[in-house]
Amino acid sequence: MATLLAIGIATLDIINTVDSYPEEDSELRALSQSQARGGNATNTLTVLSQLGHQCHWGGVLIDEADSQFILDDLALSNINISNCKRLSNGKMPTSYITVSQQTGSRSIVHHRDCPEYGFDDFKKIDIEQFDWIHFEGRNIDDTLLMLQHLKQHHPDIPCSVEIEKPRPNIEQLFELATILMFSQHYAQANDFENATDLLNSLANNITATCTWGEQGAWAIDNSGKLLHSEAIPPKQVMDTLGAGDTFNAALIHSLIDNNALQHALDNACKLASYKCGQQGFANLTQNIEL
Repeated sequence: MATLLAIGIATLDIINTVDSYPEEDSELRALSQSQARGGNATNTLTVLSQLGHQCHWGGVLIDEADSQFILDDLALSNINISNCKRLSNGKMPTSYITVSQQTGSRSIVHHRDCPEYGFDDFKKIDIEQFDWIHFEGRNIDDTLLMLQHLKQHHPDIPCSVEIEKPRPNIEQLFELATILMFSQHYAQANDFENATDLLNSLANNITATCTWGEQGAWAIDNSGKLLHSEAIPPKQVMDTLGAGDTFNAALIHSLIDNNALQHALDNACKLASYKCGQQGFANLTQNIEL
């Protein structure tokens, strides 16, 4: 299997499960409450670790009470943290998540007092040990420098960039990645009515995917050919939190094994749909073949 590095954040997730999403200015009793380690990059690594890969995280850790919970969870998934930046002041990012049992949807309020992982941190990493590098599309100026550094010094190492949210100048990253992974949220925030309109708007030679909920996901290869894979609805939607991160992990897993983009897209939709039918990530890949 491969050795992978993901650059992004880890969070403490405080998850309240409710019968249905509350109306504004109302009071509602939670059916259950739990804590979990979250963050897009580390979620993706958690799934990739289950798929047999050696996973490393590059991010920021702050010496405060919530860090230990995060560290313990990363250790359970055998995620290497030797490339993290450690600080004594601040607060680990915290997400307050409301999950509707009625629909499986999740709403998030996020708080952070934590600097981003920067280019100076990235330059200290021995990049040659990795077979794939994945980036959250955040901290745009520094991520741009990281991608340019890879292009110049390690052009044979493939890299992916998750484009989840619209951020100023995020489009600067597009032509530097091996593959881009767009969300429905990003597409709609930029006035695209469907995934194909977004993918067709990209410059030539860009390979990208775009997820679209119950409709599945689309991809475009570097020749401009569009591909589609259907979602596979679970018997019951239990938890959509992390479905996009799971999609990205399965996509990377398949592409590392040199599978065709259509095959990778099918696998990604399959595992993301499976994720929606269970709570959390525990044993996610145990009973599914990719």
